[in-house]
Amino acid sequence: MRYLSILLVLLSSIASADGFTLRVSVDNLRDSKGVVQFSLYNKDGTIPDEKYQQQYREHIEKISNNKSETIFTDLPKGRYAIKILHDENSNGKIDKGFLLPLEGIGFSNYKSLNIVNKPNFKKASFELNANTKKSIKVIYL
Repeated sequence: MRYLSILLVLLSSIASADGFTLRVSVDNLRDSKGVVQFSLYNKDGTIPDEKYQQQYREHIEKISNNKSETIFTDLPKGRYAIKILHDENSNGKIDKGFLLPLEGIGFSNYKSLNIVNKPNFKKASFELNANTKKSIKVIYL
């Protein structure tokens, strides 16, 4: 039993040294046009970030069958938040009508968005201390 405990401690330290993996997926996109922009944030006050200038890392992925996925690797332990953009015209920005996004957006820990449920890092963030999978709901307003 003692050897098992030592082995677990060693494996845990190896995972921490290499960092953790975060797999992020979205499904139920309204179509397979464009790309999905996966933005990862690690500091308070960085969300909503409409101009994408404060993200920690970003991946742009293709869409297949109204789904997309990405994997962030070598992440240190800490607090993170995810922001998703279904960039249907692949122009790298959130297109808006009258103040509201025309394309789908989503944030970790959010199932809906409205005037009283605006996105922010504190509500969207989660602790990463192991390899993790997150599924994000993309919202079309």
